[in-house]
Amino acid sequence: MQKFESIISDRGSKYAVSGGPCHSADEAKVFIKTLCKSKKFAKATHNTWAFLSEDGPVKNDDGESGAGMVIVRMLEREELMGHIIVVTRWYGGKHLGGDRFRHVQDAVRYYLDNAL
Repeated sequence: MQKFESIISDRGSKYAVSGGPCHSADEAKVFIKTLCKSKKFAKATHNTWAFLSEDGPVKNDDGESGAGMVIVRMLEREELMGHIIVVTRWYGGKHLGGDRFRHVQDAVRYYLDNAL
């Protein structure tokens, strides 16, 4: 598991991105559970994630509606199979509107550029 913390900050919200090998929904649950063993990540507002399996995309928005699909699209563009990416957000008290999707994209791009 690779974690990059505090990579984006906007209007009080802070973002991190994590990832690692993942080939099934069960492995994704274990990955998230392991990530959330850290109190910091367990207390996050959203841990949005996605990975591409042989059966198609698997995602979870964790309350950040539409963010999982943003991750899926980027994984598909990179043709990255069997690798989960988790974008974590700590809500800062102000709504970000459409900027939140740009931040998810930027977090995934950061991971792809620095972890692979």
